[in-house]
Amino acid sequence: MKLNFNLSSCIRASSISSNCEKCLNICPTKTIKLENNIPSFTPDECVLCGGCVGICPTEAFSLDGFNVVEFIFNYFETNDILSCHNNTPCLAIFSPEALISLALGNKEDVVLDIGHCETCNFAENLYTQIKHNIDEANFILSTFCNKHLVAKNIKFENTNNEKDTIDRRTFLNNLKPINLLKTKKTLEEKIDGNESKKFNFDENIINQIKTKSIPDIRKLFFTLLKNQEKPLIYETIDSNEISFMSQKYIDNSCTNCQMCYRICPTEALSSDKNHSIINFNAMLCLKCNLCHDVCMYNSIHLQQAFDIKEFFEPTKKVMAHFDIKRCTECNNNFTYFGGEVICPRCAIEEEEAISLHKTKNKDF
Repeated sequence: MKLNFNLSSCIRASSISSNCEKCLNICPTKTIKLENNIPSFTPDECVLCGGCVGICPTEAFSLDGFNVVEFIFNYFETNDILSCHNNTPCLAIFSPEALISLALGNKEDVVLDIGHCETCNFAENLYTQIKHNIDEANFILSTFCNKHLVAKNIKFENTNNEKDTIDRRTFLNNLKPINLLKTKKTLEEKIDGNESKKFNFDENIINQIKTKSIPDIRKLFFTLLKNQEKPLIYETIDSNEISFMSQKYIDNSCTNCQMCYRICPTEALSSDKNHSIINFNAMLCLKCNLCHDVCMYNSIHLQQAFDIKEFFEPTKKVMAHFDIKRCTECNNNFTYFGGEVICPRCAIEEEEAISLHKTKNKDF
């Protein structure tokens, strides 16, 4: 198992203005660092806890051999206790959204074993996040159903005694000539593991960044909600109580610079072909904060209350509407706020021309 990072999915790859440091803050070994504004890590320093996987809003991090969505589907058939000593990496790999999905698709309460957290050498940040995720998931579940997550101090231990046999078999098998190249490759990978993995942009990465996509866990979450009975009354909760989705509004300071919806990774923010409106779909929002980070005038705000109705009746809300006119100078469309029908670029050029004209007259 190893940690993978997809640069094209990272919020920081979309804009240098991004302030996201969630993966840095959760990492128990602090191996995740910023190199030229982009996360990097040293493989041998990674303990494969999956904390960065669970906290990243855009699924930029992943673990080989453990896919959260696939695990959830398989879990519906087994209903086993979730334990880092049984069937999962650290429980921090499950975001609140993933935990809610586990509960929604299961007939019984989902049991999570937190007994090993007390003695874990890496529990300082991870355990706090695990408790937060469980509390958030249970709170949101309580607003529309009776499903529940149960955290227990079980200290589950895997009693499988085949490990030593498997290790000896692997050792003897590696002595065969046919496997010498594999052993050499493993040694080379071990050496590479001591070096920091840095990620750089290329044409392929840039094209992938331009492609809007919805994380797999959101697709699963939305699918499971469709099978839930709608509550008779939709509750509203404080927006601080939900970490993976938001509802927003835009104030009058917005200039329609287009940056927010051009940079949104999921098209939660969007516009029409004339760029005359700004739409918002809460169900596609990841609460990654990128639109807030890039907004020059801080025109985008979170609503104080989040309406659970969005889970069951998602809407595309028009947050802002603009008057679009054609510039009398360059004939291009622009956002009109009154006065002369001339776009900002032509207005600047006109001011520069007037300024140069005055300067030349002074010289004579």
